[in-house]
Amino acid sequence: MARKKKDVFSAGKEVRAIARERVGIVKPGVAIVPKADRKPKYKPDFAKADADHPTGTE
Repeated sequence: MARKKKDVFSAGKEVRAIARERVGIVKPGVAIVPKADRKPKYKPDFAKADADHPTGTE
């Protein structure tokens, strides 16, 4: 049976591991709400909507 190759030392991984020990458990991030479910950021612009859809007076 072949032996597993020894892992190469990575300073970055060690630094992150030490930081995780110091900080402890990190809170999970905020879930992203789908765009369809979000409330609109701005009020609808009725003047622009009227310009796009004439009232039928020709």
